Amino acid sequence: MEISAALVKKLREQTNAGMMDCKKALMASSGDFDKALEYLREKGIASAQQKASRIAEDGAIGSYIHADGKIGVLIEVNCETDFVARTDSFRQLVRDLAMQVAGLQPRWVSVQDIPASQLEEVKSALLAKFATEGSASKSQEAFLEEGLSEFYLSHCLLTQSFVRDGTRTVEQLIQEHVLSLGEKIMVRRFVCYRLAEDL
Repeated sequence: MEISAALVKKLREQTNAGMMDCKKALMASSGDFDKALEYLREKGIASAQQKASRIAEDGAIGSYIHADGKIGVLIEVNCETDFVARTDSFRQLVRDLAMQVAGLQPRWVSVQDIPASQLEEVKSALLAKFATEGSASKSQEAFLEEGLSEFYLSHCLLTQSFVRDGTRTVEQLIQEHVLSLGEKIMVRRFVCYRLAEDL
């Protein structure tokens, strides 16, 4: 099947994946753009998993100031080499992630970073809510799972929808960059300052 160069270019612009990867994705999905997008995202997940054990000691610390200087973010995003750390694509990713933290103000990078005591508090509150309000359509287990999922979406950076494109999560955005840049990329930590927060 013949895949047009314009379609390959459009897919590349949206995903940052290589031209050959985009062409392969379109051929595998019979020219269906949305299926090709999903194919690349899945490939990005597989690629990220293969690179997960590698060491990412390079990268950049990005900053972002928001709301007329009333919110400031510092974020550390790691990659494997200085070469990738200096690319425009990586630097834009760092900036986008800093903006994400400023805009949606997550508390942790991932679900694994939530302290066990905090998670127990959330579970207890959800179980108490279920006991008083109940739910005819959901079991206690389903109610708890849904509540925890909402908590993760609100408070964990990687599970949040990307603010500039709600069709993908922050984790998917990072995986797309892993695919296009060919290195392990991870958010190590961030801090968000709010003017007069603790006064």
